[in-house]
Amino acid sequence: MAVYPVITCGGAGVRLWPTSRPDRPKPFARLVGNLSSFEDTVTRVAPLGPCLVVGGIAHGAMIEGQMAGLGIDGHVILEPAARDSAAAMAAAAVAILRDDPGGIMVVVSADHYVPDAEAFRAAVMEAVEVAKIGRIVTLGVKPTGPSSAYGYIRTVSGPGIHPVQAFVEKPDEVLAADYVKAGYLWNSGNFVVPARTLMDELIRFAPEISIAVEVAVDEGRMVDKAFVLGDSFLQAPKISIDYAVMERTARAMVLPVDFIWADVGAWDAVLGLSPRDDDGNSLQGAVVALDTAGSLIRAGAGVQVMALGITDLAVIAEDGKVLVCDLGSAQSVKVGFDHLKSRPPTGFATLAEASAWYDRWLRTAALPLWWSVGADQDVGGFVEALTLEGRPVKASRRGRVQGRMIYTYAMAGHLGWAGPWRQAARHGLDFMLEKFTRPDGLVRALVSEEGAALDSTPAVYDQAFTLLGLATLHRVDPDWTDLPKLAGHLRQGLEKMHHPVGGFRESGSHPFQANCHMHLLEAALAWEEAGDASWTSLSDEIAGLALCAFIDHRGVLTEFFDENWHRAPGDDGRLVEPGHQFEWATLLDQWGRLRGRSDGQIAARALYEAGRVGIDATRGCAVNALWDDLSVREAQARLWPQTEHLKAALMLGERSEALGAANCLKSYLETPVLGVWRDKMRPDGTFIEEPAPATSLYHIVSACRVLFDISPPAAN
Repeated sequence: MAVYPVITCGGAGVRLWPTSRPDRPKPFARLVGNLSSFEDTVTRVAPLGPCLVVGGIAHGAMIEGQMAGLGIDGHVILEPAARDSAAAMAAAAVAILRDDPGGIMVVVSADHYVPDAEAFRAAVMEAVEVAKIGRIVTLGVKPTGPSSAYGYIRTVSGPGIHPVQAFVEKPDEVLAADYVKAGYLWNSGNFVVPARTLMDELIRFAPEISIAVEVAVDEGRMVDKAFVLGDSFLQAPKISIDYAVMERTARAMVLPVDFIWADVGAWDAVLGLSPRDDDGNSLQGAVVALDTAGSLIRAGAGVQVMALGITDLAVIAEDGKVLVCDLGSAQSVKVGFDHLKSRPPTGFATLAEASAWYDRWLRTAALPLWWSVGADQDVGGFVEALTLEGRPVKASRRGRVQGRMIYTYAMAGHLGWAGPWRQAARHGLDFMLEKFTRPDGLVRALVSEEGAALDSTPAVYDQAFTLLGLATLHRVDPDWTDLPKLAGHLRQGLEKMHHPVGGFRESGSHPFQANCHMHLLEAALAWEEAGDASWTSLSDEIAGLALCAFIDHRGVLTEFFDENWHRAPGDDGRLVEPGHQFEWATLLDQWGRLRGRSDGQIAARALYEAGRVGIDATRGCAVNALWDDLSVREAQARLWPQTEHLKAALMLGERSEALGAANCLKSYLETPVLGVWRDKMRPDGTFIEEPAPATSLYHIVSACRVLFDISPPAAN
């Protein structure tokens, strides 16, 4: 029977904030020594057999990169979303069984500290001998003292492997001391079990997990070196293996071990495992510590920390985040982190409350203001921006703004606004037709305030928004029969920008990009929604290009490419925008549902999961940009990614995240003159005081459309 080490990479590690964060969770952070706990785990278990790693799709690059750095190969399974340890172990078991029906799993967590690798491997091989007869053997660590940080196992005393009598939840300190005196063992969360036995027990005690995972493996696909599970994985209940199987099975055994083991779950544990100076301090980075003892102090890159006269504290400062914590309260960091994520008391408590607020804001503030002040009644069209006091900004006018405003007011009609939506939409369209339309039917980029042509370049991006405005207006006002004809002329003109290998060549410095295609897909789907099936071929072409070229196996969207739709070299090819992750997620989810294509919906979920890595926990907002390893590239946060986060969370059923996004977006809209907004939030949570760009209203209205569909506002 072959042995297969299975490394599970779950666990957010929020007690180790700010070093452990969504973009770099605990297993991949370097907490003790020079290796991450994941790297240390891989090194420890690789001699046992072929490694299999189960992790989140957003962390695929970190998994593959850290394994490559060790020079160790392994089979990587990526989950579209975390469903806890039972589903993760089931996915590994199914994968092993399809290649080796007799395979034995050695399941370990990626975030444990075990410095004596040889002792660990010896214990595992002892457990393998008992597992061969169909038992589930867990390693029970002999406690070095009472601890309320771990669960416990009750069993008979003595050497060797014995049946588990009970699993006990984490106790308080008094009860923990009683458990240690009674000979209880720490529950290490390491398991040795035949893959077949694990699946048999899951089928017996938690069949919904085994069914969902089997289907997810059937739906999954190899992408590069990783196997991405299908979307059915999301149907698996979110439950730990202890609750699903171990507390119910008669096959549970425990092997007592006495090597050093630690979960490294909080900063007090990190200090206990770290080298210290003569005063009992562990110092890392640019730290000056005077009259200080028993403290853990870490200063990240570019940070200086001075500690004077402190004792038994953790001070962790990195990436603009600071933790100051009494080491005796290290377990409470999670509570503090939850407070950071929570909304202030003035935030919405429910989606219904959010829906009512946004409905009022649109009806009574934004739509009237932008029609009365943002529309140029003398020259025509809409202005580019309004000041925060509600005054028009003098600037040349872009075609994309007119297309977005046509959409905005047409959608206002769809949403039931009682104001002059038809007049406003046609006001924008008339200006577009008169001042922006070229002889070939395409839309130019820029005109002056007086309407004189300044830049007649026909960008794909601008055509997309004109098409979107026309489609939405046609849907709500089908009596205007010229709209499909106008759209047809635009589409014919677009053929000149078709790229020979597929997709479209954009004007400007980035001719091969995902963004213009995203909005062209949005427009094509809008025409389908308006009842014109002739646009399905364009929708399918763009969706196919996105699935094949734009999005990698982790769900990470590349923005810029070369002429063969390969990732652009240099930093251009490493740009990841959370807002676009969410925007593509909504479009591919819509397209997948229309076509009955699971690959579209799977990609949508993967895009969303990768995009949510860009949500800053402190501010509750989506940052502007990440690098391709999903570390933060630009921490400033514009308004529009917040609208796309809200829309995607709603469409993918993440209601609690949608509520957080609705609260975040509201902070941008709370201005002295209601109906305008602040566009850019600094990393410290303050806003840049500048005019509100008209382009944002399209994003806000698009998010409101989905919000109102899911949680309709009360009748006016």
